[in-house]
Amino acid sequence: MKGTPTTLGNRVEVLDLLRGVALLGIFVANMLHFHSPYLYMDPYSWFSTPSDQATFKNIDIFVEASFYPIFAMLFGYGLNMQYEKALANGTAFAPFMVRRLTVLLGFGLIHALVVWSGDVLFTYAVMGFVMIAFVRIPKKWLLPIAAIVYIVPNAFFYIVTYLLEKISPNMMMEGYADIHQIELAIGAYGLGTYGEIFSFRLVEWLTFGLLSTASGFIIILPLMMIGAGLSKWQVFERASELKGRIAVITVIALVAGIWMKAAPHIDGANTADMMLQTSFGGPILAAGYVGLLLLLWQVPFIRTVFRPISKAGRMSLTTYIMQSVIATTIFYAYGFGMYGKVDLATGIWIAIGVFAIQVIFAELWLSKFRMGPLEWVWRKATYGKSFSNKEGKSRPLS
Repeated sequence: MKGTPTTLGNRVEVLDLLRGVALLGIFVANMLHFHSPYLYMDPYSWFSTPSDQATFKNIDIFVEASFYPIFAMLFGYGLNMQYEKALANGTAFAPFMVRRLTVLLGFGLIHALVVWSGDVLFTYAVMGFVMIAFVRIPKKWLLPIAAIVYIVPNAFFYIVTYLLEKISPNMMMEGYADIHQIELAIGAYGLGTYGEIFSFRLVEWLTFGLLSTASGFIIILPLMMIGAGLSKWQVFERASELKGRIAVITVIALVAGIWMKAAPHIDGANTADMMLQTSFGGPILAAGYVGLLLLLWQVPFIRTVFRPISKAGRMSLTTYIMQSVIATTIFYAYGFGMYGKVDLATGIWIAIGVFAIQVIFAELWLSKFRMGPLEWVWRKATYGKSFSNKEGKSRPLS
């Protein structure tokens, strides 16, 4: 038996809201990479103007590494929902999910090689293949196992880094900037032909993208496992019932997360503090953001105000790839050539402005169609059928 697509009546709307908010946060963080050679500089010492320093500090504490964990957890949450749906319907889960993830892998490769080297879809697809097995772990064990998979290796690397810095404070080369690579990046992205941009982007993806995929086994994979575990307990669906516990966790996570995220700005940036900030502060603050949004979603007025953002989250694949297409068109030489020419605050406002347009686009699109354009391609390729994308028509045409 083959799987059947999810209908609008099956959707948990708060998941779409969380996806939408995560996409905004990810875009703001990614904007640093879209408009500047951020990969090759130490941002704690690079920015010289008070405006850039203040903007970077706010991004670093409140945004960086605190929104991709939300998206990773939501990926696991949705994957488990598909698994439990397959169990309930008596359909084969693994073959369906392999097809679905293979299509996502293709999207990721095209995105990474043709548009932007910072793609995450490829990594998500690879981790998703592993999740086909891990999602079968009983719910009482999945969250503890996920915590161990995340905490043990990341704590090990943090402790080793901390000790190395105590032994030799200059070993980690804080403040280093690769001027040669910065010049090459500006030459390619800011001034180069599309062929030169493609070549530079390919090297970046082979260097950083594949490294990110490898590190995903101790970062992204356990976050997906946490999301799947939360799904097994139906935490988001039961948010109203669990709001007291969620409120306590939210306060603790927000305080602890902000404290960890601020560590490099309090003690002076060092590699150990940056690892604490990214590996632990980021996901903990993400948990605080999720809890806060779940609580706000219980208020009817807030739900009405935030609902347009959930539309952008409902077509998250389209929204994510559109962000890369628009940003690279603004900054790369084949577009408006603004690479390396805007300050950090301007970059944030561009991200917010583009996302606002995407929210409007999603509202208009979904008033006529059931899903985003790339979501429709993904579903068609997964199920191998022609599905109508018109609003109100959910049956396959074949």
